[in-house]
Parts: sequence; structure tokens; C-alpha cells
Amino acid sequence: MSGGRAEGGYGRGAAVLSVGIAATGLTTYAYFALASHSLSEADYGEITLLWSAVFITVSVLYRPVEQLLSRTIAERDARGAGGREHLRVAASIQLGLGAVFAVAALALKGPLQDDLFGGSQTLYWVLVASVLAYAASYFARGFLAGSRRFGLYGGLVLMEATSRLMFALAVAVGIASGQSVVALGIAAAPFLSLAIVPWALSRTRPAPGAGPPATEGEAEFTLSHGTGFAAAVLAIMVAEQTFLNAGPLLVKATEGGAAGAALAGFTFNVLLIARAPLQLFQAVQTSILPHLTRLGALGETDPFRRSVNATLAAIAGFAALVALVMLAVGPSVMELVFGGDFDYDRGGLVLISLGMGLYLGAATLNQALLAHGRAREACVAWLVAAAAFVVFLLLPGFDDRVLQVEVGYVGGALLLCGLLYGLYRRDAIPTAD
Repeated sequence: MSGGRAEGGYGRGAAVLSVGIAATGLTTYAYFALASHSLSEADYGEITLLWSAVFITVSVLYRPVEQLLSRTIAERDARGAGGREHLRVAASIQLGLGAVFAVAALALKGPLQDDLFGGSQTLYWVLVASVLAYAASYFARGFLAGSRRFGLYGGLVLMEATSRLMFALAVAVGIASGQSVVALGIAAAPFLSLAIVPWALSRTRPAPGAGPPATEGEAEFTLSHGTGFAAAVLAIMVAEQTFLNAGPLLVKATEGGAAGAALAGFTFNVLLIARAPLQLFQAVQTSILPHLTRLGALGETDPFRRSVNATLAAIAGFAALVALVMLAVGPSVMELVFGGDFDYDRGGLVLISLGMGLYLGAATLNQALLAHGRAREACVAWLVAAAAFVVFLLLPGFDDRVLQVEVGYVGGALLLCGLLYGLYRRDAIPTAD
């Protein structure tokens, strides 16, 4: 396969998936906008905490298997390897992680329900049901990404986001009312999106342009091999969710009460400037890992490097554009979308925009490292940067807690990007060997 064809396939895959992911991001944004206008500040703050708890958990537990499947399927297709042991290994890991969560959630029912959700049984059970439903969803995502079936991938996540939005819309127009209905959307969404999973998994097709047939002595994909990669990615996911959610959670924990929940919701809104583009970036992140893995397996050094550099350049341009928009009309846009009594600082919004660019750049470099089998080295970089971010958030002396989160996010993203870039430049570029 030529480099031009490989890069063209990556571009087409990212473009197709971008349509579904962009619509998903806008739909998710609309869900929170409707919830913010329909609920009190304290109730909305608890919805954002529920969202953070669900997506911290599912990203940490299940995205490692998604990444494992995406990379492994792409690599095996490139090498012409047969068999389905990699699917069995991934399913075993996913079922085990779901079981661990179920046991832990039941054991911690009291603290989760009373301390995190203010005694709400509904929010607690939404958390449990949502996390268990996402196990199948993330397995399907990894399978579809590795097989480069990006249209189905986009359809799955769009169906999920649209289902969730319907619950917030029902409250906004008066068909239903209350925090519980908005929260139930978070649980219903992954269940409803599972309608596509059995059909998608049953309609397998051979990957186009497979590489040379596997040799007879090629090592079998084992549970030990899969678990090692998944464990490193799991640690990366812990660090990633620390960057995205530690700010609101620590604000809630340190401030306390209804005022703390409201301030946590405000902090969450500010960080949506960084989170919302991550929805769109999923299209790039999802398509680039199997693309780079395939190039690495085939020894395509120059296309590998060009794909990474082009993605980094596009991210830099996008971040600069967002920063300029925030500088010009950021506070007005945030107040219009989310309402409330908080004042959005223009400088803080620009900081988050720049941090978003650094973070997306780091995520791209991370995919390059995973594609080349450097999961453990990347894991160390993520853990160091996330620890530095949390330490900064815990420093005393900041009267403005939101500004502390903003500065900490930018600094942590800069450190992470620098560490991953050093690894990438040193030993992550594949060779023909």
C-alpha cells in the first residue's frame, strides 16, 4: 500500500467520522445548555457531577479495551493474521472490568449516594446503569474503529447523544420536570445506542488492502499481552480524566454545600471549551490510531510522520481560532448559552482555549506512541503531568478557584505535550525494520 493511499484513507475516515462526531458534540452541548436553563444551579451542578462520575469511570475502565481492539485489529489486518483470539481476550478483559465496577459500586453505595449525590437514589442508580451499559458500547467502538467502519462508529455515538438530549428537551418544553428526568437521559443513552451493536458486530467484512500473510511462527495474541497494553492505557485514562474532571470535583469538595455545587457547575461550563472540541477530536483520535498502527506494521515511515505533523498543524490552527473567538466574544457567548449569575472572565476563557490546543496535541502524540507500542512510556508521561496538575489545584493562596483551575489546566497540558513530544522524537517514529 502506498503512502498516498494510506493518508487518503485516513483523511476520508476522519472526514466521515467527523460528521457524526461533530453532530454528537453539538447535541451534547445542547443537552447541557437545556439542563442549565431548566434546573436550579445546585441541581444542574449535581447533573454535571453525575456526568463527570460516569465518564471518568467509563473512560478509565473501557477505553483501554477500545484502544486495544482498534490497534490490534488494524495491525492484524495489515499483517494478514487470522483468528479471533484477540476478540475473546478483549471481551474477557471488558467483562472483568465491568464486574469489578459492579462490586465496587454496590460496596460503596452509601458514600456515593449520600456524599457525592446528596442522598439521591436516582442519581446513584443512573451511575451504575450507565457505566455497565457502556461496556458493550466501548467494545463495539473499538471493533468498528479497528475495522475502519467509521460511518457505523459515528452513527453509534450520535444515537447515544440524541437519545440523551431527548430527556433534557422533555424537561425544557414542559413534558416532564425535575432533575431525575434529565439524569435518566445519561442512563438511557447507552442502552438505546446498543441497538446498533448486534447488527454492526455481525456484519463483518474483510479489511481492504491487507498486507502480506502472517507467518506460521507469528506469536498468538494472549490474555497477558492484551492485559499489559490495556493496563498501561487504563493508567493513561486515569490521568486524562484527571485533567478533564479534577477541577470541578475538587471545587465541589473544597467549597461544599449548594454554593460549592453551583461553583462546580460553573467550572464545568468553563472547561467545556476544552471538552467540547474533544468530541470532535474523537474523529481524529479514533481514525488515526488504526491508521498509524497500519503504517507502522508495514514500515511506512514517511506517511506516519506526515500524518502526525499534519494533525498537529491543524490542531494549532483550530486552537488559535478558538482563542481569538473567546477573546472577542467569549463572555457573551458563555452567558447566552448557559445563563446563571456567574461572570465569565475573558482572559480565563482564552487560557482554556490555548490549553485545549496543547491537550489535543498531546493526545495526537499519545496515539502515535500507542501505535508504535510505547504505551508504558506514554503512561509515565501522563501520570507525571496529571500529578503536577492536581498538586497545583491543591495549593493554597488562590482566592479565585476557577482561575486556579484554568492556569493549572494550561500548565499541565503544556507539561504533558512536552513530555510526549520528547518520547515521540526520540523513539516513536517507525522504521522499515
